[in-house]
Amino acid sequence: MSFEQIIFYIFATILVFAGVRVITARNPVHAALFLVLCFITSSGIWMLMEAEFLALTLVLVYVGAVMVLFLFVVMMLDINRTPLEEGFARYLPLGGTVALIVVAEMALVIYRNFTIDKFAAPARHAADYSNTKALGGVLYTEYVYAFEIAAMILLIAIVAAISLTLRRRAGTRKQVVGEQVKVRAGDRLRMVKMAAEKKQ
Repeated sequence: MSFEQIIFYIFATILVFAGVRVITARNPVHAALFLVLCFITSSGIWMLMEAEFLALTLVLVYVGAVMVLFLFVVMMLDINRTPLEEGFARYLPLGGTVALIVVAEMALVIYRNFTIDKFAAPARHAADYSNTKALGGVLYTEYVYAFEIAAMILLIAIVAAISLTLRRRAGTRKQVVGEQVKVRAGDRLRMVKMAAEKKQ
């Protein structure tokens, strides 16, 4: 067994352990920190596959931005777990059935596609090889339709999130641009004449 394979199995073991702890940790902050560990070990595996751009993007974007936001939100909300766990036993059979179906599907996919040749070490490239260029070439040629569809779905999600947060609710302050444009100085400013004061 080579050194790269040893590193891969170490990262894979940590990744599986952290993934299980994400869904089994009782503390939401601990779950978010285990998710950070998942991202870091995933980026390590991508580095072994010579996908440096994806590894650095995963660390910078998800660990550096998204997970920090998650941690702040989780710590600020101080979620009360008691109401969330009240219906756990009622939905346990359905959840267990769905989990078994997902595990069976994953096992079927792995069993049919698992060969040693498909999981061989990546081929070595020259020193001037750019995996960012190769990724962009594949992304914008072979998978361009899937990329555009994903972009449209994200755009629709952003518009929906903005429209949901801008609903007219009682007691909320909102900005009405039309009324701001029609305002006059006389409505907002009142001139007061005062007598000048003389120093004694």
